[in-house]
Amino acid sequence: MVRSQKTLKETRTKLSNTPALPALKYGSENCTIKLRHARRITAAEVKYMRKRAGCTWTDYKTNIEIAKEINITAVLERMQEYRRNWLQHTTESPAIDYREYCKNCKPTHRRKKTRRDH
Repeated sequence: MVRSQKTLKETRTKLSNTPALPALKYGSENCTIKLRHARRITAAEVKYMRKRAGCTWTDYKTNIEIAKEINITAVLERMQEYRRNWLQHTTESPAIDYREYCKNCKPTHRRKKTRRDH
């Protein structure tokens, strides 16, 4: 492969992953991904990979071969890694017992009146 084509593929990969991954990872740290959603995400990813690699669905290449060729990790794996990192982050943070905090909370000033309070 010519250097310019390789650079072009790398640039396409970076440009495609930049807007897509944050959109897919948004909110994935605490939501459950159902099997049908996982299948749809995988199908869209495979369609994208084959299109970018220049392969059709009738070519005799497996999806794993194409992913290695393009150097892409699966979106679902990235989402699971993001979720693991988020869970690790939340378990390491100091625990706050909100029930005790609310029970012992004493307001220090009066609330300002608004139009609805009149």
